[in-house]
Amino acid sequence: MSFSAASDASSASGGPPWIGASAHDTWRLLAMMRRIRAFEDAAEAASQGGVSAFGQATGVTAKVRGPLHLSTGQEAVPAGVCAHLRTSDLITSTHRGHGHTLAKGADLVRMMAELFGRATGFNQGKGGSMHIADFSVGMLGANGVVAAGLPIAVGAAHAQKLRGVDDITVCFFGDGAINRGPFLEALNWAAVYQLPVLFVCEDNRWSATTATGPMTGGAGASARAEALGIAAQQVDGNDVRAVCDAAAALVPVVRGGGGPRLLHAITYRVKGHVSVDPAAYRDPEEVARALQTDPIARAEAALLAAASAAQVQQVQAALRQLHESATAEVQAALAHADAAPWPDPSVAYTDVQTTGAGQWH
Repeated sequence: MSFSAASDASSASGGPPWIGASAHDTWRLLAMMRRIRAFEDAAEAASQGGVSAFGQATGVTAKVRGPLHLSTGQEAVPAGVCAHLRTSDLITSTHRGHGHTLAKGADLVRMMAELFGRATGFNQGKGGSMHIADFSVGMLGANGVVAAGLPIAVGAAHAQKLRGVDDITVCFFGDGAINRGPFLEALNWAAVYQLPVLFVCEDNRWSATTATGPMTGGAGASARAEALGIAAQQVDGNDVRAVCDAAAALVPVVRGGGGPRLLHAITYRVKGHVSVDPAAYRDPEEVARALQTDPIARAEAALLAAASAAQVQQVQAALRQLHESATAEVQAALAHADAAPWPDPSVAYTDVQTTGAGQWH
């Protein structure tokens, strides 16, 4: 397995030199998952300042501006897929897109500033969590509209094909999106024109506050893709090595002109729909079972299992250090975001597609 240069630049080192060669990839994937988890945990806490999980005022001002949709527990999907992407490859994301953005190589400090609504954020604080974009690393944007990233991704992939480059587009979307029209339209267009796009269904089994299964006819995302002539592969989305291996096989096919593919990653949304949602509508036993498959815990267990008896304590210490390093990085980002300036009111109508005939002035 080989990682892209963009992935190497955006993740921690390949691990301590005494880790066996077969474990280095797992270490790098774990490092990225740790960064994503640390970011999500900190953002969650910063978003809950003004209101408790039960809607009660806390008397503390929330730092994060706007709704916050967490990808906690789903880190293996972006880490495993983006490990094989170049900086010039493109991705589209969802309203739950922090992990995708970080795994593609976006700057963690600027990302936290965007959540805080500050001028140093990617979008000068005007996009917030659901509209983060960083074109410099090929991140075309999160999107607050379910399934909206699908046609954007297909358009980007069509442009890549017309330009004759061997870059690809990866489209991350959730299981709720497969029941919306853009899913069919986007996959059909990609199949007809044999576009260089990898569709990644991040199936966390919940659509807002409703279980997706009872709302979905047939066998789901993979079956629907195959009905349109797009080969699909299902993978355990909480096993980061399995996701990484699947992406390692699919990305070269798409890049080499083999047409679109779909990766159906089964994971679980361990948090509520938004950061202040206690998700009391879920069966506690279901959540408890899901927590037993946590991708970070599984990756750490794999590293410990690969260690010799003499190395176990070293590995345990290194894992603690990895956790502490990710936490420290995020704490520094929080401090920067809190101290960063607010956007100047004069930029309120910049970056807008059209402001008409100057009626805003």
